[in-house]
Amino acid sequence: MKVSVALCTYNGEKYLNEQIDSILNQTRKVDEIIVCDDRSTDQTLSILKQYKVKYPNVFKIFENATTLRSVKNFEKAIQKCSGDVIFLSDQDDIWALNKVECYLLFFDKNPTINVVASNGYCIDENSNIHDKYAIWDVPFFLENKGVEFEFFKLISMTGNIATGASMAFKKEILVSIFPFPIIENFHHDEWIAIISSSMNQFAFINDKCFYYRIHSDQQVGGVFYKKSDYQRNMLINVFDLKNPANNFVGYKRRIKKIISNFERNSLLEQSDPRYSILFQNSKKELIDLYHFNKNQMKNDYPVRNFLLNFSDKFLNKRKFNY
Repeated sequence: MKVSVALCTYNGEKYLNEQIDSILNQTRKVDEIIVCDDRSTDQTLSILKQYKVKYPNVFKIFENATTLRSVKNFEKAIQKCSGDVIFLSDQDDIWALNKVECYLLFFDKNPTINVVASNGYCIDENSNIHDKYAIWDVPFFLENKGVEFEFFKLISMTGNIATGASMAFKKEILVSIFPFPIIENFHHDEWIAIISSSMNQFAFINDKCFYYRIHSDQQVGGVFYKKSDYQRNMLINVFDLKNPANNFVGYKRRIKKIISNFERNSLLEQSDPRYSILFQNSKKELIDLYHFNKNQMKNDYPVRNFLLNFSDKFLNKRKFNY
């Protein structure tokens, strides 16, 4: 089985060596690393070319003629890959040494699964590990609470728990996920997770297979939370939309997220005719969830609900148009 890595870079000189070294030092070696650089102006290309000299049979480097930005740059890098399994890689993280081995073993044991994502560690700018909860803990939290869920509904109706930096997939899925839609604040990893989970081809590994770096220059963050009962319960409340929330703030968060996801699903419905019905059905369920949570909030907190409705109308917040 041939293994490809799709690595996208843009001004990544600060952490690029650590990431590439962690990929090259895997217990199961990768066969090729496809790099698409999005017109870096620092030493990124110089670093990449040094690796190309040392590993000429592994590295293929493509310099974009125009700036593609993250989503389309990853689409290009993936299209350049020739492997049976393709791993996505950011430029600033670190892979656990057995990441590739772990994923390939999982694919081998679960032949109907075409896309896998995993849990991960939190590291800072100096590669120090911080013990925190992550958005990737949500499936584990829900399972421990006895909450039944489907990955498609969890991701499409609440939020993405599949980070591209942790994602790998078989080449068979490519025909279903290309082209990536261009929607503001929507990323390729969420699209891959939504489409693959709608076909029951997505799985999540709770093992921590990579080190996700938090720093001031990253494009996407907001995945880690302080380890406390409050934060754990907050994450459960946000994602467990079918059960009553623990408090008034929990309902406010849910309703805001439902409205946001309804608007996003409306855009996704128009982005690819193959999946219009899929997102239409998601919107219908989101409408039901909206009314369920609004009624629960009204019953549990009648006074505060009245005041919130008044202020929302005045401030034009939490407005749900369908």
